[in-house]
Parts: sequence; structure tokens; C-alpha cells
Amino acid sequence: MQLKENIKRFETAINTADETLAKELIAADASFNTPAFDQPVYGAKGYLSLVHFLRKSFPDIRWKAEECVEEGHTVAVRWACTGTHLGPFMGAAPTGKTFSVCFMNFYQFNQDGKITKDTAGTGMIGILQQLRLF
Repeated sequence: MQLKENIKRFETAINTADETLAKELIAADASFNTPAFDQPVYGAKGYLSLVHFLRKSFPDIRWKAEECVEEGHTVAVRWACTGTHLGPFMGAAPTGKTFSVCFMNFYQFNQDGKITKDTAGTGMIGILQQLRLF
């Protein structure tokens, strides 16, 4: 199974907020933890709720999978993420500043090639630092 191909499709899903594609790629019972929310979010709809949350602050936000390494049912992805701070973000008023950060995520897949878990690095801190909010 070429899980790296699913990551490229996942990149499209999050950049377009395509719920149909996200449902094809994310298991319904997948649980995701994010510092943006107090509770985990679940499945494609939950994951896209994070995308929509970020788009309120960064309408032009884009993710690009720069590098993927696949081993077994896990894919490590180095993401490049860019955006412009045009809406309130975590209590901070819009600054109009742009950011460009690197995120690192590890995705676990089930036997059907769907994402079941996303373990993220601390890329959110990079956004806050570049916007001088932290």
C-alpha cells in the first residue's frame, strides 16, 4: 500500500476543505488532539473543523507536504505551512503579518489506508512566534 499517495490526497483535502475526500481518507473513529480545542475531534468532520478554525484567522492558509517517509502503517510528513493573519487568532487581533512554518506530523493508517491517528509536533508555536504573539 502506498500510503504516501494518500498523504498527497490528504493535502488536497485540507487545502480545499473537501469533506467528501476527507471522509475517503480519514477513519470515522479517528481521534485528533490539537491545542486549538479543549477536547479531541473525531473523523473527517472533526479534522476539517480545525481547518475551518484556522481559515477564520488565516484565510489563505496552505499546507504542502514537503517530505514523506513511510514505514509500515505510519507516514512521517514534514509540512510547509503559510498564511496571513487576517482574523482573530487565539485571542490576538489580526496583525496582517504572514508566516511560513514547518510542521512535523506522524500519521497512522488502518488496513484500508485511512488515517486513524495524527500525532503532531509543535508547529503552532512557530506561528505564534512569527506573528510575535508569543
